[in-house]
Amino acid sequence: MLKQYCGYVSIIGKPNVGKSTIINTILKKKISITSRKSQTTRNNILGVKTSKNKQIIFVDTPGMHIKSQKTMNKILNKSAQGIIDDSDIILFVIQRLALDSEDKLILEKLNGINPKTICVINKVDQIEDKNKLLPFIEMISDKYKFEEIHMISAKNNDGIDNLLLTIEAQLPENNHLYDKNFNLQDKNNSFMFSELIREKIIRKLGDELPHDTFVEIDLIKNKKDITEIHATIYVTRKSQKQIVIGSQGEVLKEIGKQARLEIEKYLGKKVFLKTWVKVKKNWNTDSGFIQSLGVGGNYESK
Repeated sequence: MLKQYCGYVSIIGKPNVGKSTIINTILKKKISITSRKSQTTRNNILGVKTSKNKQIIFVDTPGMHIKSQKTMNKILNKSAQGIIDDSDIILFVIQRLALDSEDKLILEKLNGINPKTICVINKVDQIEDKNKLLPFIEMISDKYKFEEIHMISAKNNDGIDNLLLTIEAQLPENNHLYDKNFNLQDKNNSFMFSELIREKIIRKLGDELPHDTFVEIDLIKNKKDITEIHATIYVTRKSQKQIVIGSQGEVLKEIGKQARLEIEKYLGKKVFLKTWVKVKKNWNTDSGFIQSLGVGGNYESK
Protein backbone atom coordinates (compact mmCIF):
# COMPACT_ATOMS: atom_id res chain seq x y z
CA MET A 1 0.00 0.00 0.00
CA LEU A 2 1.33 3.42 -0.96
CA LYS A 3 2.28 5.81 1.80
CA GLN A 4 -0.06 8.76 2.05
CA TYR A 5 1.02 12.38 2.02
CA CYS A 6 -1.14 15.28 3.13
CA GLY A 7 -0.55 18.86 4.20
CA TYR A 8 -1.92 22.38 4.53
CA VAL A 9 -0.64 24.84 1.93
CA SER A 10 -1.33 28.51 2.61
CA ILE A 11 -1.23 31.17 -0.08
CA ILE A 12 0.21 34.40 1.32
CA GLY A 13 0.75 37.78 -0.27
CA LYS A 14 -0.38 41.36 -0.34
CA PRO A 15 -3.82 42.13 -1.83
CA ASN A 16 -4.46 41.72 -5.54
CA VAL A 17 -1.46 39.57 -6.55
CA GLY A 18 -3.72 36.80 -7.88
CA LYS A 19 -3.98 34.38 -4.95
CA SER A 20 -7.64 33.57 -5.58
CA THR A 21 -7.01 33.02 -9.28
CA ILE A 22 -4.21 30.57 -8.43
CA ILE A 23 -6.56 28.43 -6.30
CA ASN A 24 -9.35 28.62 -8.87
CA THR A 25 -6.95 27.52 -11.63
CA ILE A 26 -5.42 24.68 -9.62
CA LEU A 27 -8.81 23.26 -8.61
CA LYS A 28 -10.35 23.94 -12.03
CA LYS A 29 -13.45 25.43 -10.41
CA LYS A 30 -14.44 28.69 -8.82
CA ILE A 31 -14.18 28.67 -5.03
CA SER A 32 -12.84 32.17 -4.49
CA ILE A 33 -14.08 35.45 -5.91
CA THR A 34 -11.84 37.57 -8.10
CA SER A 35 -11.89 41.17 -9.19
CA ARG A 36 -9.43 43.91 -10.12
CA LYS A 37 -9.97 45.57 -6.77
CA SER A 38 -7.87 44.50 -3.80
CA GLN A 39 -9.18 42.80 -0.65
CA THR A 40 -11.92 40.81 -2.32
CA THR A 41 -11.17 37.66 -0.32
CA ARG A 42 -12.36 37.82 3.28
CA ASN A 43 -12.41 34.19 4.40
CA ASN A 44 -9.84 31.40 4.65
CA ILE A 45 -10.96 29.12 1.86
CA LEU A 46 -9.93 25.46 1.90
CA GLY A 47 -9.67 23.78 -1.47
CA VAL A 48 -8.81 20.08 -1.40
CA LYS A 49 -6.92 18.49 -4.29
CA THR A 50 -6.24 14.74 -4.13
CA SER A 51 -4.04 12.98 -6.68
CA LYS A 52 -3.49 9.29 -5.91
CA ASN A 53 -1.58 9.23 -2.57
CA LYS A 54 -1.02 13.00 -2.40
CA GLN A 55 -3.59 15.35 -0.84
CA ILE A 56 -3.13 19.12 -0.77
CA ILE A 57 -5.37 21.29 1.41
CA PHE A 58 -5.10 24.82 0.04
CA VAL A 59 -5.79 27.82 2.22
CA ASP A 60 -6.46 31.13 0.48
CA THR A 61 -5.84 33.85 3.06
CA PRO A 62 -7.16 37.40 2.93
CA GLY A 63 -4.59 39.83 1.54
CA MET A 64 -2.40 40.99 4.41
CA HIS A 65 -2.57 44.71 5.25
CA ILE A 66 0.48 45.06 7.46
CA LYS A 67 0.10 48.71 8.47
CA SER A 68 -3.68 49.06 8.45
CA GLN A 69 -5.49 49.78 11.72
CA LYS A 70 -9.03 49.38 10.36
CA THR A 71 -11.17 46.89 12.31
CA MET A 72 -11.86 44.77 9.21
CA ASN A 73 -8.18 44.57 8.28
CA LYS A 74 -7.12 43.73 11.84
CA ILE A 75 -9.45 40.72 11.74
CA LEU A 76 -8.16 39.71 8.29
CA ASN A 77 -4.51 40.02 9.37
CA LYS A 78 -5.12 37.96 12.51
CA SER A 79 -6.82 35.32 10.40
CA ALA A 80 -3.95 35.25 7.88
CA GLN A 81 -1.28 35.01 10.61
CA GLY A 82 -3.09 32.07 12.22
CA ILE A 83 -3.10 30.25 8.88
CA ILE A 84 0.66 30.83 8.46
CA ASP A 85 1.37 29.25 11.85
CA ASP A 86 -0.71 26.14 11.06
CA SER A 87 0.60 25.51 7.53
CA ASP A 88 3.01 22.83 6.30
CA ILE A 89 3.95 24.75 3.15
CA ILE A 90 3.60 28.43 2.25
CA LEU A 91 3.23 29.88 -1.22
CA PHE A 92 4.44 33.47 -1.07
CA VAL A 93 2.93 35.22 -4.09
CA ILE A 94 4.24 38.37 -5.76
CA GLN A 95 3.38 39.77 -9.17
CA ARG A 96 5.53 40.44 -12.20
CA LEU A 97 8.93 41.90 -11.17
CA ALA A 98 7.68 43.78 -8.13
CA LEU A 99 8.93 43.37 -4.57
CA ASP A 100 7.81 46.45 -2.70
CA SER A 101 7.87 47.47 0.97
CA GLU A 102 4.63 45.61 1.70
CA ASP A 103 6.02 42.38 0.20
CA LYS A 104 9.16 42.78 2.33
CA LEU A 105 7.11 43.28 5.50
CA ILE A 106 5.25 40.04 4.79
CA LEU A 107 8.57 38.25 4.25
CA GLU A 108 9.67 39.52 7.67
CA LYS A 109 6.54 37.93 9.12
CA LEU A 110 7.51 34.65 7.46
CA ASN A 111 11.10 34.78 8.71
CA GLY A 112 11.93 32.12 11.27
CA ILE A 113 8.76 30.05 10.97
CA ASN A 114 8.81 26.30 10.38
CA PRO A 115 6.83 25.85 7.14
CA LYS A 116 8.68 25.57 3.85
CA THR A 117 8.18 28.64 1.68
CA ILE A 118 7.88 28.57 -2.12
CA CYS A 119 8.03 31.90 -3.94
CA VAL A 120 5.49 32.23 -6.74
CA ILE A 121 5.94 35.03 -9.28
CA ASN A 122 2.49 35.46 -10.82
CA LYS A 123 1.35 37.39 -13.91
CA VAL A 124 4.59 36.75 -15.83
CA ASP A 125 2.53 37.00 -19.02
CA GLN A 126 2.44 40.76 -18.34
CA ILE A 127 6.24 41.11 -18.32
CA GLU A 128 7.29 42.66 -21.63
CA ASP A 129 11.04 42.20 -21.21
CA LYS A 130 11.59 38.59 -20.13
CA ASN A 131 15.35 39.25 -19.91
CA LYS A 132 14.68 41.02 -16.62
CA LEU A 133 13.37 37.83 -14.98
CA LEU A 134 16.71 36.10 -14.38
CA PRO A 135 18.41 39.01 -12.54
CA PHE A 136 15.26 39.50 -10.44
CA ILE A 137 15.17 35.79 -9.49
CA GLU A 138 18.88 35.87 -8.61
CA MET A 139 18.32 38.92 -6.41
CA ILE A 140 15.47 37.44 -4.36
CA SER A 141 17.26 34.05 -4.18
CA ASP A 142 20.29 35.70 -2.61
CA LYS A 143 18.25 37.81 -0.22
CA TYR A 144 15.59 35.34 0.94
CA LYS A 145 15.46 31.63 1.71
CA PHE A 146 12.93 29.90 -0.54
CA GLU A 147 12.60 26.18 -1.24
CA GLU A 148 12.00 27.04 -4.90
CA ILE A 149 10.93 29.96 -7.07
CA HIS A 150 8.21 29.42 -9.67
CA MET A 151 7.12 31.71 -12.49
CA ILE A 152 3.46 31.33 -13.43
CA SER A 153 0.50 32.95 -15.09
CA ALA A 154 -2.49 31.64 -13.14
CA LYS A 155 -4.86 33.37 -15.54
CA ASN A 156 -3.38 31.48 -18.51
CA ASN A 157 -2.68 28.25 -16.59
CA ASP A 158 1.05 28.53 -17.36
CA GLY A 159 3.49 26.94 -14.91
CA ILE A 160 0.74 25.51 -12.68
CA ASP A 161 1.62 21.83 -13.28
CA ASN A 162 5.27 22.34 -12.28
CA LEU A 163 4.19 24.25 -9.18
CA LEU A 164 1.90 21.38 -8.17
CA LEU A 165 4.73 18.85 -8.57
CA THR A 166 6.91 20.93 -6.25
CA ILE A 167 4.15 21.19 -3.64
CA GLU A 168 3.50 17.44 -3.77
CA ALA A 169 7.21 16.72 -3.30
CA GLN A 170 7.24 18.82 -0.10
CA LEU A 171 4.12 17.32 1.53
CA PRO A 172 4.64 15.58 4.89
CA GLU A 173 3.72 11.94 5.32
CA ASN A 174 0.19 11.99 6.76
CA ASN A 175 -3.09 10.18 6.30
CA HIS A 176 -5.55 11.98 4.03
CA LEU A 177 -8.02 14.15 5.93
CA TYR A 178 -10.73 14.09 3.24
CA ASP A 179 -12.07 11.03 1.46
CA LYS A 180 -13.40 10.89 -2.09
CA ASN A 181 -17.00 11.17 -0.85
CA PHE A 182 -16.40 14.54 0.84
CA ASN A 183 -19.19 16.92 -0.16
CA LEU A 184 -20.04 20.55 0.45
CA GLN A 185 -22.52 21.38 3.18
CA ASP A 186 -25.40 23.85 2.71
CA LYS A 187 -23.70 26.38 4.97
CA ASN A 188 -20.74 26.45 2.60
CA ASN A 189 -23.07 27.04 -0.33
CA SER A 190 -24.37 30.02 1.63
CA PHE A 191 -20.86 31.37 1.75
CA MET A 192 -20.30 30.82 -1.97
CA PHE A 193 -23.62 32.46 -2.88
CA SER A 194 -22.79 35.53 -0.80
CA GLU A 195 -19.31 35.80 -2.31
CA LEU A 196 -20.57 35.44 -5.87
CA ILE A 197 -23.11 38.21 -5.31
CA ARG A 198 -20.44 40.43 -3.72
CA GLU A 199 -18.12 39.78 -6.65
CA LYS A 200 -20.77 41.11 -9.05
CA ILE A 201 -21.23 44.22 -6.88
CA ILE A 202 -17.50 44.94 -7.01
CA ARG A 203 -17.26 44.31 -10.74
CA LYS A 204 -20.35 46.37 -11.57
CA LEU A 205 -19.59 49.39 -9.40
CA GLY A 206 -15.80 49.48 -9.43
CA ASP A 207 -14.49 52.56 -7.64
CA GLU A 208 -17.99 53.98 -7.10
CA LEU A 209 -18.36 51.85 -4.00
CA PRO A 210 -15.63 51.04 -1.48
CA HIS A 211 -15.44 47.63 0.17
CA ASP A 212 -18.18 48.63 2.60
CA THR A 213 -20.52 45.87 1.45
CA PHE A 214 -21.34 42.48 2.83
CA VAL A 215 -23.89 39.97 1.58
CA GLU A 216 -25.86 37.76 3.97
CA ILE A 217 -27.91 34.82 2.68
CA ASP A 218 -31.31 34.84 4.37
CA LEU A 219 -32.95 31.85 2.68
CA ILE A 220 -31.99 28.85 0.55
CA LYS A 221 -34.91 26.69 -0.58
CA ASN A 222 -33.92 23.73 -2.73
CA LYS A 223 -36.64 22.38 -5.01
CA LYS A 224 -36.47 19.72 -7.69
CA ASP A 225 -35.86 21.99 -10.67
CA ILE A 226 -34.91 25.30 -9.06
CA THR A 227 -33.16 26.77 -5.99
CA GLU A 228 -34.68 29.87 -4.39
CA ILE A 229 -32.22 32.25 -2.70
CA HIS A 230 -32.92 35.43 -0.72
CA ALA A 231 -29.98 37.72 0.04
CA THR A 232 -29.42 41.02 1.87
CA ILE A 233 -26.69 43.40 0.74
CA TYR A 234 -25.41 45.51 3.64
CA VAL A 235 -23.90 48.96 3.10
CA THR A 236 -22.81 51.58 5.63
CA ARG A 237 -24.58 54.72 4.31
CA LYS A 238 -27.85 55.68 2.60
CA SER A 239 -25.93 57.17 -0.33
CA GLN A 240 -24.29 53.77 -0.91
CA LYS A 241 -27.68 52.07 -0.84
CA GLN A 242 -28.81 54.28 -3.71
CA ILE A 243 -25.63 53.50 -5.65
CA VAL A 244 -26.25 49.75 -5.34
CA ILE A 245 -29.92 50.06 -6.29
CA GLY A 246 -29.38 52.57 -9.11
CA SER A 247 -31.96 54.56 -11.03
CA GLN A 248 -35.28 52.66 -11.02
CA GLY A 249 -33.45 49.64 -9.61
CA GLU A 250 -31.44 49.02 -12.79
CA VAL A 251 -28.06 48.48 -11.07
CA LEU A 252 -29.41 46.01 -8.51
CA LYS A 253 -31.29 44.22 -11.27
CA GLU A 254 -28.08 43.80 -13.30
CA ILE A 255 -26.09 42.66 -10.25
CA GLY A 256 -28.82 40.13 -9.48
CA LYS A 257 -28.90 38.87 -13.04
CA GLN A 258 -25.12 38.35 -13.25
CA ALA A 259 -25.00 36.73 -9.81
CA ARG A 260 -27.92 34.43 -10.68
CA LEU A 261 -26.17 33.24 -13.85
CA GLU A 262 -22.97 32.56 -11.91
CA ILE A 263 -24.80 30.65 -9.18
CA GLU A 264 -26.69 28.62 -11.81
CA LYS A 265 -23.36 27.70 -13.35
CA TYR A 266 -22.01 26.75 -9.91
CA LEU A 267 -25.05 24.61 -8.98
CA GLY A 268 -25.86 23.27 -12.43
CA LYS A 269 -29.56 24.13 -12.08
CA LYS A 270 -32.01 27.05 -12.34
CA VAL A 271 -31.96 29.71 -9.61
CA PHE A 272 -34.49 32.29 -8.42
CA LEU A 273 -32.54 35.07 -6.69
CA LYS A 274 -34.17 37.86 -4.68
CA THR A 275 -31.98 40.64 -3.24
CA TRP A 276 -32.52 43.52 -0.82
CA VAL A 277 -30.21 46.39 0.17
CA LYS A 278 -30.06 47.54 3.79
CA VAL A 279 -28.08 50.21 5.62
CA LYS A 280 -26.21 49.22 8.78
CA LYS A 281 -24.10 52.15 9.89
CA ASN A 282 -20.46 51.36 10.73
CA TRP A 283 -20.93 47.61 10.32
CA ASN A 284 -17.35 47.35 9.06
CA THR A 285 -15.96 48.77 12.33
CA ASP A 286 -18.11 46.54 14.55
CA SER A 287 -15.86 43.52 15.15
CA GLY A 288 -18.67 41.49 16.74
CA PHE A 289 -20.98 42.00 13.75
CA ILE A 290 -18.17 41.31 11.27
CA GLN A 291 -17.31 38.00 12.93
CA SER A 292 -20.99 37.06 13.25
CA LEU A 293 -21.18 37.26 9.45
CA GLY A 294 -18.33 34.77 9.15
CA VAL A 295 -15.54 37.12 8.04
CA GLY A 296 -12.21 35.47 8.76
CA GLY A 297 -13.83 32.03 9.04
CA ASN A 298 -13.21 28.86 7.09
CA TYR A 299 -14.85 27.47 3.97
CA GLU A 300 -14.22 24.01 2.61
CA SER A 301 -14.49 22.91 -0.99
CA LYS A 302 -13.47 19.76 -2.77
